Amino acid sequence: MKALIFAAGLGTRLKPLTDSRPKALVEVYNEPLLAHVLRKLSKAGYTEVVINVHHFGEQIIDYVNSHPINGMDIRISDERAQLLDTGGGIRQAGHLFTDDGHPFLIHNVDIFSNLDVKSFYADNLRNEGATLLVSERKTSRYLLFSPEDNRLVGWTNVQTGEVKSPYPDLRVEDCRMYAFAGIHLFSPSLLPLMNEWPTRFSIIDFYLSVADKVPIIGVPKADLQLIDVGKPDTLHQVPRELLV
Repeated sequence: MKALIFAAGLGTRLKPLTDSRPKALVEVYNEPLLAHVLRKLSKAGYTEVVINVHHFGEQIIDYVNSHPINGMDIRISDERAQLLDTGGGIRQAGHLFTDDGHPFLIHNVDIFSNLDVKSFYADNLRNEGATLLVSERKTSRYLLFSPEDNRLVGWTNVQTGEVKSPYPDLRVEDCRMYAFAGIHLFSPSLLPLMNEWPTRFSIIDFYLSVADKVPIIGVPKADLQLIDVGKPDTLHQVPRELLV
């Protein structure tokens, strides 16, 4: 199994902790965020991992080199020259994986959850598009899915009323509305569809652009526990049961 860890962010919400180190090396329970994610993936059987880096990227590279994990091949997608955003980051990192046609999991470095990342991979292995972990978390921006098969059909901001969709006649009230949980499974068959995109672009914008052509499926998890430790106060709110 393969995974991409998003670790290139500037970590602006975690300032001043990220004034001298990358977000990935900020600690929770005396261990870097990156260590927690790598341990979870390793215990689930992931053997091929790419980590993208930008902000203080050399610190992440040094950490990985000094903390090898048995059975795990870790590679670096270097964005230190230019931050590529989520879509551009996936496109660059995707070419670093073994070309066997199998999908790769994408996991933000600052997320703790009770998701079984082994089952999530196995259950959605045959999707030739992308599979998005979603939840009923309250937010102002939702992904929209068809009620028949949970296929992505659009996006909306409920505060402004803005809607994005490849379907011009889409009715928001006819859709299922879910919040994106920051974990998804991506088929390498999507990479050629990114060729004409600019250097930097959002993966959500990309998903919306191809949702009428390839299956982008939302998978809600009823008992999902998930915390995004993007702010200093949330670092102390991670339940121990979410640790591996």
